Amino acid sequence: MTGVSVTQERAHGLEVVVLAGGISHERDVSIRSGRRVAEALRDEGVGVQVHDVDADLIAYLEHARPDVVWPILHGETGEDGSIRDLLDLVGVPYVGTGAAGSRVAWSKPVAKSQVATAGLATPRGIALPQQLFRELGAKTVLRLVLEQMDPPLVVKPASGGSALGVTLVTTPAQLPHAMVSCFAYGDTALIEEAALGVELGVSVVDLGDGPQALPPVEVRVDDGPYDFDARYNPGRSEYFVPARLDADQTRVATEAAVRAHLALGLRHISRTDLILDTAGTAWFLEVNTAPGMTETSLFPLAAHATGQPVGALYRAIVEAAVRDAAASA
Repeated sequence: MTGVSVTQERAHGLEVVVLAGGISHERDVSIRSGRRVAEALRDEGVGVQVHDVDADLIAYLEHARPDVVWPILHGETGEDGSIRDLLDLVGVPYVGTGAAGSRVAWSKPVAKSQVATAGLATPRGIALPQQLFRELGAKTVLRLVLEQMDPPLVVKPASGGSALGVTLVTTPAQLPHAMVSCFAYGDTALIEEAALGVELGVSVVDLGDGPQALPPVEVRVDDGPYDFDARYNPGRSEYFVPARLDADQTRVATEAAVRAHLALGLRHISRTDLILDTAGTAWFLEVNTAPGMTETSLFPLAAHATGQPVGALYRAIVEAAVRDAAASA
């Protein structure tokens, strides 16, 4: 682990509620992530209940009053800040970024603009709402895009995760189908010039002494893009943990992730997706404030690479959330 220590003071009798499930396309991923986090925390002596986002949740939290809630929810209602707004109204501490920062990070175009202002490189792109796309005429809009941006391009929902609706466009003829696929998962499409190089996921944790990066994870997929299937079906992707980088490349990647975490006002945990090109530039793609925690997810892979028990890190994150809540009370 890059300077991160999990030797926090041990609170006794911690009670944590892990929120997992929801109604997004990523429901199954959220459930798998929630179960694995719960198991790791229980191994560290933490009392954990896993709860779905349903009509009983608010009453349950008001009655149970856990020490902390860990929202491991994906998709719009899980990551757009709304569930965190509600947790603030209930008055229970929670792991992760607050509502305002979550809203900024959830919108990929907004996040890209903010990190660019902070000096990070991010691929040139354009966000196109579906309604505008239709009003102006699909052929006209795509012609204009292709006159200004040459393939390879990446088309993806402006909000969302797990690479749902993401397509790598290598020829102009592929762009219309990529737009249709994207609009199946969101009302706004982000078209970017593809950054080429080593694909990295760099997780960041803040246990109270400032954000620090975990070892970068390198992702390699030989038979296509790093899409939903490649992310969650073991065997499709090959992971190198830590990434096959020299010291300077590692520094560039980890510094970029920490700078993104700070620029977006994130808290406790995040994972930044980057492309490191042959010139040594780290290109910011997007950031995830509720990173997946499944057996093939990048955050736990990075945590394993620190050589310390993953559960110990998760408990330290929970304890940091408890301390932050107490300090702001």
